[in-house]
Amino acid sequence: MSAPIVVAVSRDAEHRFSKPNLDEIELVAGIGVAGDAHAGVTVQHLSRVAADPTQPNLRQVHLIHAELHDEVREQGFEVAPGQLGENITTRGLDLLSLPRGTVLRFGPQAAVEVTGLRNPCPQIDRFEPGLLKQVVHRDADGNLVRKAGIMSIVLTGGPVRPGDTVTVELPAEPHLPLDRV
Repeated sequence: MSAPIVVAVSRDAEHRFSKPNLDEIELVAGIGVAGDAHAGVTVQHLSRVAADPTQPNLRQVHLIHAELHDEVREQGFEVAPGQLGENITTRGLDLLSLPRGTVLRFGPQAAVEVTGLRNPCPQIDRFEPGLLKQVVHRDADGNLVRKAGIMSIVLTGGPVRPGDTVTVELPAEPHLPLDRV
């Protein structure tokens, strides 16, 4: 099996749902993606700012696995990297199964720490009607399953580009499962 890779990077200075793909993004330690509307030490997502603007920003960098795009495409939805608002799209890594505190390294320098799951919002259905049910649903036991990616904070700044390998460093056990942040 080949190493996990970055397939796309995206950034937007405005609070829009989708983010345009770029050749490179720059991660800034403790802040997020340079030039992105969600970069900052404290929360930048508008709903979180409205609730408490002093909360720490545990959602500096949003990652989605390209396999999710493949999965929803099989259900008739066309979703490309960046269109669900993610900054980094990966392939070959089950992001949703990672424990909280996992460190992901991109290329030779940049690193993020996984903080939790993205909580999909109704904006997803405004992007493409019916898509929300594909990325959040209840399993057979009634548990809520969120599949719209993971959130992280930047530990080490540096460039991230499509084609960069992704190295995974698991935290010490016991591993804590991801929950929404």
